[in-house]
Amino acid sequence: MSEATSLHTARLAKHQYRKMVNVVALVLSMAAMAFGLFWLTWILIETVRLGLGGLNLAIFTEMTPPPMADTGGLLNAIVGSLVMVTLATLLGTPIGVLAGIYLAEFGNKTKLGALTRFINDILLSAPSIVIGLFIYSVVVAPMKAFSAYAGILALALIVIPVVIRTTENMLMLIPGSLREAAYALGAPKWKVILSITLKSARAGVITGVLLAVARISGETAPLLFTALSNQFWSSSLGEPTASLPVTIFKFALSPYENWQKLAWAGVFLITAGVLMLNIIARVLFRNKS
Repeated sequence: MSEATSLHTARLAKHQYRKMVNVVALVLSMAAMAFGLFWLTWILIETVRLGLGGLNLAIFTEMTPPPMADTGGLLNAIVGSLVMVTLATLLGTPIGVLAGIYLAEFGNKTKLGALTRFINDILLSAPSIVIGLFIYSVVVAPMKAFSAYAGILALALIVIPVVIRTTENMLMLIPGSLREAAYALGAPKWKVILSITLKSARAGVITGVLLAVARISGETAPLLFTALSNQFWSSSLGEPTASLPVTIFKFALSPYENWQKLAWAGVFLITAGVLMLNIIARVLFRNKS
């Protein structure tokens, strides 16, 4: 009887210890979450408070002004960012999707596939400034000119690894029974990929593209070394081009009040745009799951 009692006591003590550890872990987790949410909320509040104060119609209709000017906007920077982000996405998305298809459907257990994944992981974690310096050394320096083309290439190199990883992961989630059923009906592999696997993973792939767009929308370092900036309208992609991130960087560090207001307005526009893209991506992913 004493042995049974001691065994019960030991189990009860172990149970109490596990409950205590669980409570401590839960408290620490909630504290970490509250800490992160506190700073995130503060950043969003300041962005909205200062950003909305600088918003007006001129932001979308006028060029970046000189210091201490009464009027001015961000039209050239907004258009420059939209052009470079759009073209970089159009350039990087097909490459990323095709590479992701190869890794999921053909190179899953090959040495080339493993090497590709390794290189993609390096690109995925590489600082954006390194990519900017790389494009500067291979494009800007030989051409002896900053240009939107160089900025597009730098942003595309950021898009590609994100799309590759997302495409591969989404395709790997598709059950193999779907592929086997299509093969049993005599469908060739390319047809199975296009009509079965890729179509089934479409929402996840689109989510990856949107997340890549959200990432490059606020990148500043690559554009400082490639597209640089332009206070005026850029008539060609072969010349320095204004962008919102670089304009924000330049205006925020200036001592001029009108530039600082425009910088906060630009911060608000980028934050709102990235937030909308993330919401769209989450909704697509949720519907897919």
